Amino acid sequence: MVKDRVAVVTGASRGIGRSIALALAAGGARIVAADISLEGCQALVDELAKTGTEAVAVQCNVAVAEDAERLVNAAMEKFGKIDILVNNAGITRDGLLVRMKDDEWDAVLSVNLKGAFVCTRAASKVMTKQRYGRIINIASIVGQMGNAGQANYCASKAGLIGLTKSNARELAKRNITVNAVAPGFIATDMTEALPEKVRQELAAQIPMERLGSADDIANAVLFLASDNSAYITGQVVAVNGGMYM
Repeated sequence: MVKDRVAVVTGASRGIGRSIALALAAGGARIVAADISLEGCQALVDELAKTGTEAVAVQCNVAVAEDAERLVNAAMEKFGKIDILVNNAGITRDGLLVRMKDDEWDAVLSVNLKGAFVCTRAASKVMTKQRYGRIINIASIVGQMGNAGQANYCASKAGLIGLTKSNARELAKRNITVNAVAPGFIATDMTEALPEKVRQELAAQIPMERLGSADDIANAVLFLASDNSAYITGQVVAVNGGMYM
């Protein structure tokens, strides 16, 4: 589906980002795995090498514009092009509104929203010259419906949806599509740490009566990264088991 494409995936060392990188690699893409954890990215690259996939690990703090530029430069030095950008890197600093500290707000907005902005800005310069690109932003169900105790995270993901639509309009004439995937509650290390009762309560809110998997998100990204989605841009693909419609 994405044979010989070059895909940059941020937050690739674990969880959803790792699954996305593996899915794109299985589809034939070469991978630039970026994360603040170089060790985690290198482990992924080593795993991909065993399957014959060309990949490179890049340590990157997406909240820093210079790091985003360095990431793009590393991809270009290794592969000479960038076809796909997946803005997946994200953090949480949950807390009730009245107790949320300024630095908790700033940290989440910097990584989740500014990070996508600076990475897209850097990569789009390459894609514009190529007159081809697929940009996929990993938003969230809570960016669509809100969630108590996550004012910063919800705002960052809602902002990411707005960024997706704006960038889609701006870049469409260059044959660059920009879409978002909005995961619902997904079984990751974070949710696995929750008590079983809490996970059951979460599942009870979902019409499909189960949490999603990281592969569910990766499959949606793989479709949006492929030429099968060539006439789709500015859209939010909800992968949430029907929890929000």
